[in-house]
Amino acid sequence: MIETTAQLEAACQELAKSEFITIDTEFLRETTFWPELCLIQMASPTTEVLVDPLAKGLDLKPFFELMANTAVMKVFHAARQDIEIIFNRGNLIPHPIFDTQVAAMVCGFGDSVSYDQLVSRIKNIQIDKSSRFTDWSRRPLSEKQLDYALADVTHLRDVYLSLKEQLEREGRASWLLEEMAILEARETYDLHPDDAWQRLKMRLGKP
Repeated sequence: MIETTAQLEAACQELAKSEFITIDTEFLRETTFWPELCLIQMASPTTEVLVDPLAKGLDLKPFFELMANTAVMKVFHAARQDIEIIFNRGNLIPHPIFDTQVAAMVCGFGDSVSYDQLVSRIKNIQIDKSSRFTDWSRRPLSEKQLDYALADVTHLRDVYLSLKEQLEREGRASWLLEEMAILEARETYDLHPDDAWQRLKMRLGKP
């Protein structure tokens, strides 16, 4: 697992060589409005990495530079919360992006299809869900937990390629672009402090 800025910079330089990368984040969201970023998973067709944002002294600047690299497609599943935390930590929105949950809807897989369901239907693989409720802020994480986290981006590569091919074959790629424009809009995440406080009070169940 990457725990130093030098390691992160080298990994991001390698990932930037690819046309696309898959990304996921794990976070802790209890009583705070903004979630605490606990783990970053990324993969290209040839590289797979886990990043520990909680590591002492780690500067996430190389990661944010990769997110801003317009030559690399950033692939997420159900991207909203991942982009929200990237926006909060780095004050940027990844571009360009491809959300496989939205793409699956456009391709006829149904609304809000889960990652597990997509992997099962496209790759005929069942994902081990036993680490789903991990407290990702705890250290050390077990090998089983790390493997579970990495699977969130490794299988996503094939899911992305399959959905992308179907969108292009059926002439629906432009439909997805319209939806991605909403996810890439700054106003989607740039909340006024009063709005943020209202959302926090709703989460806490306070009047």
